[in-house]
Amino acid sequence: MSSSSAYELLAQFDESIPEFDESLVSAVRGIAFWTAIALPFLYLPLLVTGLDSGATRIAFVALVVCNAVALRIGHAHGGDD
Repeated sequence: MSSSSAYELLAQFDESIPEFDESLVSAVRGIAFWTAIALPFLYLPLLVTGLDSGATRIAFVALVVCNAVALRIGHAHGGDD
């Protein structure tokens, strides 16, 4: 393998990295978007049974925080960036 072909191979590899990164970012945004939509359905059983115990309150707050993070990450899914 000559040094020029090695450089060409490295150049092709460098060009493919941004495409991979963008597809990974897009996948993470999509997962976060749909997670943000699904998480509120998990609030219902907690609210129906009541937030009387400390564990239930912690679970509810954790779900709200997870939903906020998922909303923040997934807000650009499907939109024009």
